[in-house]
Amino acid sequence: MKRFFLAAALAALPLAASAKDTGLVFVSNEKSHDVWVYDNEFNVVKKIETSRRPRDMKMNAAQTLLYVACGDDDVIDVIDIETLGVVDQIPTGPSPEVFAFSPDESVIYVSNEEDSMLEVIDMESRIAIHDVPTGAEPEGVIGTPDGTTVYVTSEVADMVHVVDAGQGVVTDNIIVGTRPRRFVLTPDTNELWVSAELSSEIYVIDRDTNEIKDVLEFLPPGFRPEDVTPVGMAITADGSRGIISLGRANHIAVIDAHTKEVIDYVLVGSRAWSVALTRDESVAVVSNGLSDDITLVDMNTLRPIRSVPAGRVPHTVVIDD
Repeated sequence: MKRFFLAAALAALPLAASAKDTGLVFVSNEKSHDVWVYDNEFNVVKKIETSRRPRDMKMNAAQTLLYVACGDDDVIDVIDIETLGVVDQIPTGPSPEVFAFSPDESVIYVSNEEDSMLEVIDMESRIAIHDVPTGAEPEGVIGTPDGTTVYVTSEVADMVHVVDAGQGVVTDNIIVGTRPRRFVLTPDTNELWVSAELSSEIYVIDRDTNEIKDVLEFLPPGFRPEDVTPVGMAITADGSRGIISLGRANHIAVIDAHTKEVIDYVLVGSRAWSVALTRDESVAVVSNGLSDDITLVDMNTLRPIRSVPAGRVPHTVVIDD
C-alpha cells in the first residue's frame, strides 16, 4: 500500500534519453564516497563512485549535469545525468563544502573550509579567478537571483558575510547564532534564513537592511534544547511553508513561513541533515546522516511514508524533476 501511494505521490516518470525531468533522486554519501541514484519509486538504480567525501550537489539549469563537491580530494565531480557517470572534474581550493552558480552559470562560488575563502571559479576555463577571505570554516553559500550578491556563512566566526558579486568583496558581516550552516531565500518576503546548528536557531534576515527580523527556535516533544541542531532547509515555491531538518533531534519541523509558527514536527531518521521537495511538493526527502538512510515524508498529511537505505553518512539530496 505504501509503495503504491508513493508512486502516485511522486507522479512517476520514465527514464528519458534527454536526461531532463527523469524523476531520479540523487543522494551524496560522505563516507562511502559515492552518489546513490534512485528511481521515482526509490529503488536504487545506480551507485556512482565519486572522489572522496562527496557533500553538496547542484544541477545545471539544463538538468543535464550534476555537480558534486568532494571535500577530501579538493574537486567538484561532474556527473552526466544521462549516462550516470562522472565525466569531468573541476579543481578547487582545500575542502570544498557548499557551492552556488551565478545565474548565467559562468562562475561558481565555492566555500573552501580549510583556507577560509569563498573561491570564485570561471566555468569555461575551470580556473579560480578570485578568492574572497571569510571567517574560519565557511560553509553555506547562496546567491541572489539577480546575481548581485552572494552570502556565505562562517561556522567559527558565527557570521554571515555579504559579498558584492561584481566587486568580489565583503560589504557587510551579520552576527548570527553559533555555527551557522545553510541558507534559504524566501520567494515572496525578501528574507534570508540561516540555520545556526549549535544554538538551535534559525535566523531570519531582512535582505534590504541586513538586519535580523526574527529568531526561530524548535523543540520536538521528548527532546532537550541541546539536541536540536538545525542544518538543512527548504521552502515551498509559493513561500508559504518552510521545512527545517533538526539534526540530532531526528525530526523535521514544518512551519508557516509567514507567521513563523510551527505547524508540526515529523519524526524521520537519526541526525536529519538535509531536505529536498519533489516538484509537486507532495513529498519531502530527508537525508539522515547517522542512520544511513533517507526518509520520505508526505507533505499533505505530515507523516513519514517510509525510510530507504542510503550509503554511509548521506549528506545532500537532489531531485531531477
